[in-house]
Amino acid sequence: MRSIERGFTFIAVLVLLALCGLALAAVGPAWSARSQRDREEDLLRVGALYARAIAEYRDMSPGTAKVYPDSLDSLVLDTRLVGVTRHLRKLYPDPMNPGRPWGLLKDEAEHIVGVYSLSAQKPFRQQALTRGPLKLAAAQHYSDWKFRPRELITATAASVPGNTSRQIQ
Repeated sequence: MRSIERGFTFIAVLVLLALCGLALAAVGPAWSARSQRDREEDLLRVGALYARAIAEYRDMSPGTAKVYPDSLDSLVLDTRLVGVTRHLRKLYPDPMNPGRPWGLLKDEAEHIVGVYSLSAQKPFRQQALTRGPLKLAAAQHYSDWKFRPRELITATAASVPGNTSRQIQ
């Protein structure tokens, strides 16, 4: 009689493990989608921080020649003025690719005018997006979202009428 009870307990534990596995398999995609949505929100927040910092760096340029930064490190420690200026507290990683660097949008003089994620993942929000000073075009991939100062976007669009394929790089 004792050997029958041991077999029953073993079967009950196996059934319990199978039910836990099925429950995790059902919840897994929802957790994954929620995690991606959270990282997408972080990408929008951090991208807006970079766009604002780049605009601040340009606006605070001494003299009449307004220039963009040569590197992202200049946004953290700007020594062009008498005191130290910090446009960002630290360099934030790309939320979609934490181990990879940001893609950089550069002008003709190789100054950084914007950043973008190098992720080829498909975003949840694919339509055009406007959030305060941030304006993003419709996107098929996260890498399609270009984070740059809004005045640069409007100036570029005004100077190149009809040419929507040209991007500052």
